[in-house]
Amino acid sequence: MNNQPDSSGDEWTILKTLKWTASYFESRSIESPRPSAEILLAHTLNINRIDLYLRYDQPLNRNELESFKALIKRRTAREPVAYITGVKEFWSLELVVTNDVLIPRPETECLVEASLSFLSAASFGNLKSRPMRILDLGTGSGAIVLALAKEQPMHHYFASDCSLRTIKVAKKNAKKNNIDAKVSFFAGDWLSSLNREKISFDMIVSNPPYIRSGDIAGLEPEIYRHEPRLSIDGKEDGLGSLKQIICSAHLYLKQYGRLFLEIGHDQKNDVSRIAEKCGKYENIIFSKDYSGYNRVAQLSKK
Repeated sequence: MNNQPDSSGDEWTILKTLKWTASYFESRSIESPRPSAEILLAHTLNINRIDLYLRYDQPLNRNELESFKALIKRRTAREPVAYITGVKEFWSLELVVTNDVLIPRPETECLVEASLSFLSAASFGNLKSRPMRILDLGTGSGAIVLALAKEQPMHHYFASDCSLRTIKVAKKNAKKNNIDAKVSFFAGDWLSSLNREKISFDMIVSNPPYIRSGDIAGLEPEIYRHEPRLSIDGKEDGLGSLKQIICSAHLYLKQYGRLFLEIGHDQKNDVSRIAEKCGKYENIIFSKDYSGYNRVAQLSKK
């Protein structure tokens, strides 16, 4: 690379370094080149992004330049920014993320919004008058259950994942955001570890893997190289986990209970067919994401 940031020669100020890095990322087709450069440089300097422009003429010292160059190399190798910095914001929560967990997506906030609408509604019998029991299946970083617990702290929250390492990350995020007293975490493969004779919930929510196995290699390198395949692989038809959850969740839902699922943009008809074949749900409603795709399925137990 010519004229790259180095620790000798011309002085590399914050602004000059930002401009060069954004241009370099753009030349290599890195998504959001300027924001990526800002986040990584702020992370290197341990300051907020706004401070980059308040201190734009501040030169970087030798160690800072070397550290930043290492991050540039990781990003051009298509490692996601969130894994490089170790954090990702979701629903105004700062979450720790590692390559053991899926990076929270903006569209998943639509799942949170739909779930909150149910929790805050006053028209579902006497549910409003008592704390409800909510289960997040495949919690990952804990993004969904922590967002719900933050907004509706009066309820009882439970969250599961099949990976103990993932549960560890979710617990860390609960503690980091002072929500650890509100959520009980446990390990389990979807609902298989629960005793349906003793345990039931008012709401079950999940963002399960729903990408077809054959489509994964065609995704962005940031996803297929770095994110946990277990969190995105929905088997051959993309419906493996969705089928499993839909066909068993009703056994753990109370009367008037709801199941909320994030789904693929083209899976509305398939999910409707699965739910209808199961025969245990009614009033199946789909909500669109910010791009206009059907992204959230809401199923009411009969």
